[in-house]
Amino acid sequence: MSPLNLRSEIDRGWTLFLDRDGVINVESVGSYITDWSEFNFHDGALEAIRSMSQAFGHVIVVSNQRGVGRGIMTLEALKEIHGNMKDAVEENGGRIDKVYSCTAITDDDRNRKPNIGMGLQAQEDFPLIDFKRSVMVGNSISDMEFGKRLSMHTVFLTTKHEPVEMPNDLVDEQYPSLEAWAKTMVAELVG
Repeated sequence: MSPLNLRSEIDRGWTLFLDRDGVINVESVGSYITDWSEFNFHDGALEAIRSMSQAFGHVIVVSNQRGVGRGIMTLEALKEIHGNMKDAVEENGGRIDKVYSCTAITDDDRNRKPNIGMGLQAQEDFPLIDFKRSVMVGNSISDMEFGKRLSMHTVFLTTKHEPVEMPNDLVDEQYPSLEAWAKTMVAELVG
């Protein structure tokens, strides 16, 4: 589906899947966000999530968090970060319906992206989720593979990696930030 056709289709029956690091918050490349004090929202991310919360029926975060499995941070610290993130989003008029995290250290874990376990968990918790009516926004190729394995529309953010050559089998659209993508979505949805 082309981006223009996608925008005309999106309604409250659609689900938005977001990666966390590098999409919602500034990524600590080569390290982990281990405490709320280290968590910094990307410029415009709160506004983007607010506008997308009005357009999409569900907003789900799916995040690989290997730092827990490696003992660099605790599961409690991760839960605190996600709770504070959700609260900040809500205080700014948006919503995140649920956050799924894979803390496993091995790539073959069913929940570690690009494997689809977190997507299947979300569908189990929210049975109305239709992956063909879902968008995955991430900043890594594993995010794009995760989305495509579930037949989602994929949006690649170039916050960590160089833009990919288009057209691309894994990437339907690419933007420099969540804010930039959301602005084109809102312009199309309103226009």
